[in-house]
Order: sequence, then structure tokens, then C-alpha cells
Amino acid sequence: MKEIEIRTVEVVQYIQPLREGGSLPAIVNGDDDFQYVLKFRGAGQGKKALVAELVGGEIARTIGLKVPELVFMNLDDSFSKTEGDEEIQDLLKFSVGLNLGLHFLSGAITYDPLVSNADALSASKVVLLDGIITNIDRTAKNTNLLNWNRELWLIDHGASFYFHHNWSNWESHIGRTFPQIKDHVLLSKATELSTAAQEIKTLLTAERIEEIVNTVPEDWLQEERSILSPKEMRTAYATFIKDKLSNIDLLVKEATDAR
Repeated sequence: MKEIEIRTVEVVQYIQPLREGGSLPAIVNGDDDFQYVLKFRGAGQGKKALVAELVGGEIARTIGLKVPELVFMNLDDSFSKTEGDEEIQDLLKFSVGLNLGLHFLSGAITYDPLVSNADALSASKVVLLDGIITNIDRTAKNTNLLNWNRELWLIDHGASFYFHHNWSNWESHIGRTFPQIKDHVLLSKATELSTAAQEIKTLLTAERIEEIVNTVPEDWLQEERSILSPKEMRTAYATFIKDKLSNIDLLVKEATDAR
């Protein structure tokens, strides 16, 4: 399997905010002449959302789903000084340093469960992915899916791994299933869950999980007054994902029952 390589890009131009996103992501230009949707470390959920976005996105890519390229993006302190909007100015000021960008898919349209297409195997993989990473944010109201070039693309995994908002009891989440799967936008199309589970178990090895978790920048795991060190947080993420994978048959049953 191809080694994970996350490029680092400099932000050279702030183009416009995406106000439909609660955390005010923005379209920016990078120094590689590509456009990105930039997720800010200074937004509401802070660096935890970036960790969830990176880990969730690379797990999705590993199991054969389509995710825009994820890159680290350096933001310097010059942008806040020229921004007129006070809210955005503060966001830029608190986001100086390393952020996360997703390659901007120009012309992509938001997935509409009533008219858009998603094949059964892909839908099944997405449903199980979101059970593994506990992604509560893929509902009919907010699909976080795009159709681009007649293909299904996944975006926005920042609400995943919600156990990391309270490190004092993260271990209590081990062994749990994911009842919220009943609200998943692709559940009705997920008719190949057993096949999807077998493919996921083959592709998402323990070594790959460790590799994905180790791509997270040390800086994103440093928290004031945290009871866990960055190393212990990496262990927690890896342990949690491996536990979900070992119990994927329970996730299959839960999703099947919900259908």
C-alpha cells in the first residue's frame, strides 16, 4: 500500500469565507497554484477538528473512498492585518501556524439523497467508516458528500472522534457501537455491508492505522492542562480505531437493523 505523504503548502491568498460552515472555513490559494478549502485551528473546535479531519479522511482514502487531497497549510500573521471583517480577522489571528487544507473540487455539487447516485458498495463503506470514526455529521440535513465528475467524494470529518473532547473518560467509549447510524444519509443505499466490512478489514491494517495516527502534527496534540501527553493521545486514537475495526461485525449488524 502506498505510503501516506501529506504535503505542506503556504497560504498566499485568502479568497472568501464559506459561511455555510459553522467554523468559517475559507477558500484560499496555496503557493503551489492550487485552491484549497482551509480549516482553521482557531475555529470553534480548534485543533481537535483538524485531527479528526485528517485521521478520518485518511482512513476513508485507505479503504478506497474518494477524499480530496489533504495538505498541511501554513498561515502567517499578515492576513489578519488586512482583513476588514472582525470575526474573520480574529479567526485568522488565532490560526497563525499549521492548519489543514482540502483540495478545492471546482464545480462539485452537494450530494442530494433524492437525486444523486451512490453505488451500494461505496455507500456501505461510508456507513461503516462513519461508525468506526463515530462521525455524527453525515445526515440528510448535512450530507458532507459531494458529486464531482460523477463520482462520490467525502468531505468534512471534523465532528468525528468526539471522545477526544474529554480525555478523562475516553476509554469508556471502547466497545460501544454507534446508534446514530440510524440517521445516516446513505443508510438506505448500504446494501453490501458485509462485503464492505471484509474489504475494510483487509485494507485498514494495524500498521496503516498507526501510520495515519502518526501523520498528526505534534503541535495539534499539545493542550494546556491536558491529562494526556501527545504520545498517549496517539495511542488512544489508534486503540479506539483498532477496537472499532475488531468489532466491525457489530457495526454491520447495527446498521443492518437500522435499515
